[in-house]
Order: sequence, then C-alpha cells, then structure tokens
Amino acid sequence: MEFKDVAYGRRAVNFFDPGKDVPEDLLREMVEMAAQAPSGFNLQPWSLIVLRDKNDKNRLQQHAWNQPKVSEAPVTLIVLADMAGWKPGHPFVEKNFTELVKAGTMGEAQRDWFDGVCQSLYGASKSRQVAYACKNTGFFAMALMFAAKSLGLDTHPMDGFDLEKVRHEFRIPDHYWIPLLLSVGYFRSDKTLAPPKWRKTYEEIIVSFE
Repeated sequence: MEFKDVAYGRRAVNFFDPGKDVPEDLLREMVEMAAQAPSGFNLQPWSLIVLRDKNDKNRLQQHAWNQPKVSEAPVTLIVLADMAGWKPGHPFVEKNFTELVKAGTMGEAQRDWFDGVCQSLYGASKSRQVAYACKNTGFFAMALMFAAKSLGLDTHPMDGFDLEKVRHEFRIPDHYWIPLLLSVGYFRSDKTLAPPKWRKTYEEIIVSFE
C-alpha cells in the first residue's frame, strides 16, 4: 500500500466488528512500526495499556461517554504520555543516553549538558512537561493509526473521556497524561462508512504574521 493510500484511506470508524479479533502478532507489528516515530532527543515518552478483556473495556467505556466502540473493538488502547520521561534517573532516559554514547552521538562528558537541556526544554514548568509528553506521544499516536491502516486495520482516536476517572480506574500513576484512547479492529461490513470530512486547503493552512 502506498503512503498516499494510507493517508487518504485512514478513517476514524465508529463501528467495529466485535467478532473479528486482532491477532497479537499483528498488534505487535503495528506498535513496533509506530515506534519509529520521532521524539525529542529520542526520549520516546509513550506507553500503552492494551485492553482486550471485555470487562476491562467495559470499565473504560463507563468513563468514556459510554461510547460503544470502546468495548466493541477487539482492542482498545489507553495511550500514555510520560511527563517525567525527561528526568535524570528515569530508566528510559538512562537507556537513551547510554545508547547515544554507544552510537557515538554523545560522549560521557556531555551528560550534564544533556540533563540541563532536557530540564530547560521539557521540565521548566508543569505546562512544558505536559506539552513535551503530549507532543511527542502525539507523533507516536498518529504513527499508530497510519501503521494500523497499512496493515488492514481500522482505528478511532478518542478524547471524549474523563481523564481522572480513567487514571483512577486503571491505577495510572500521576506522571502520565492520557492524550487519547484508540480503538483498533475491523470496520463492520454491515455498516456504511460515512463520507470523509472536510479538510483545510493548502491556502487555509498557510499563514503569516506581519
């Protein structure tokens, strides 16, 4: 499938076939493909909670405006953005710096500089921490949707949910923001797919401020 087909073919579908499962190896391929998404200093502050069990999906649905697709889809993901994913001592920060040194991109002597830059860019305020985590995780989330489409899967991203209730229900630590939920599966063949929504034109997107 050409990327143009993926970009124009991807849709947020509302109806999933509850009888058609997403095999584990296909989900793994989708996630690993999406993990190629870029992130600042390659810190990759994203994680996923994978819900397959019907009871777990129902627990989530009650805090997500009772949207049926949350439980009808064979897989629904809680996408997590780690607001602490820039801090020294964080396991993935440490792994990342080690890998940068191994690759020759940085030297051990640059560690203080690296920590200082991460602090100033990503940790200077609460709003910067949220922006850092959600911006980078947004790259990953969009890559998930494109990867899914390329593999013949359908998705629907959702921000219609109570963040704090979802956090409490699934015991999600406070340092994670929850940018979205993502249902993954196959569009129901007995439903009609709505026509694509309008999109801004090139001229409407390009702005200047003089």
